[in-house]
Amino acid sequence: MSEFHSVRRLPPYVFEQVNRVKAAARKAGADIIDLGMGNPDLPTPDHINEKLIEAVTKPRTNRYSTSKGIPGLRRAQAAYYARRFGVKLDPDTQVVATLGSKEGFANMAQAITAPGDVVLAPNPSYPIHAFGFLMAGGVIRNVPATTGPEFFHALERAVMHSIPKPIAVVTCFPSNPTAEVADIEFYKDVVRFAKQHDLFVLSDLAYSEIYFDENNPPPSILEAPGAFDVAVEFTSLSKTFSMPGWRVGFAVGNERLLAALARVKSYLDYGAYTPIQVAASAALNGPEDCIVEMREIYRKRRDILVDSFGRAGFPVPSPKASMFAWAPIPEKFRSLGSLEFSKLLVEKAHVAVAPGIGFGEHGDEYVRIALVENEHRIRQAARSVRRFLETADETLHNVVPLAAAR
Repeated sequence: MSEFHSVRRLPPYVFEQVNRVKAAARKAGADIIDLGMGNPDLPTPDHINEKLIEAVTKPRTNRYSTSKGIPGLRRAQAAYYARRFGVKLDPDTQVVATLGSKEGFANMAQAITAPGDVVLAPNPSYPIHAFGFLMAGGVIRNVPATTGPEFFHALERAVMHSIPKPIAVVTCFPSNPTAEVADIEFYKDVVRFAKQHDLFVLSDLAYSEIYFDENNPPPSILEAPGAFDVAVEFTSLSKTFSMPGWRVGFAVGNERLLAALARVKSYLDYGAYTPIQVAASAALNGPEDCIVEMREIYRKRRDILVDSFGRAGFPVPSPKASMFAWAPIPEKFRSLGSLEFSKLLVEKAHVAVAPGIGFGEHGDEYVRIALVENEHRIRQAARSVRRFLETADETLHNVVPLAAAR
């Protein structure tokens, strides 16, 4: 039986292949140190949990909610943008609450994409940036996942040579997976280009609060002049407040795009459970010391990862932001590709990472390492990696013929 059309357009989910190897190793009794999925391990702050519990006890909160978010939550997001970025948002027309930024991206793609529409997406990048549009019937043209001149050169080529002309460009900074950051000058150039060529800009800012240069917090694209004419930005509480399972995010910015998103969502969902939205409002309106504490924990983990893996013989560039490091595969193993190397790390070192190929073909010489284990476990992972690398010649002798046979 043939696969359904939308499913057939999706490539094999490479992360699942690593997950199968990981599950088999655990079943055999291995203690796997999982640095693969960006799944925060830190607790949600107490004042947010307490607000959730309080809201749950009120009978009216068990009724259907609203798909674009309760008014108090949208006002809280607008207040956050005013404090953090100096950006004024109308909570009624310029803020839509989403079930995490991933759902927001996917439903925005459904809202604005006609079959065959071309969208410019970074490569490597978080999978939904491309596959949300593929599932909606669109066509992806890749551009570099960087802020340098090559990004704009790729945009120019795409506008010149794509038929039909692209409708939108996706940006993601701080980047998942590369951890690269953008400054406001980059966003100004993006907005100018988008207005010149009649493009929408969809900016993913999920890692806005995990940064390590206190003097240069990541900006919002909406700070750039004219951005509201072309741009929507997606944010999430998952990483900022360690609330990944709560599924609370936002789309903010251009009113036309948000009206389209809200209309699509109105047919698909009733929004998050109201007590979750009430607690999310408390997160945005509450004290920010918990954000500072989490940022410092990630900073310490980053420093330990870079130091201990470097001394183990696996150099890891120090990320300026996000909860990830984007690490080149050690040269001896690079020819295997990121998927086979990631499987090897699980089997031989009991350390799980995310293969770069899962974020696009241009990521295949890298792995993404998530800062989701404590300092002790990161050092333990480094020791295991060192032992693995010390037997590199023997491992490669056994593995390369198998890889070639595949």
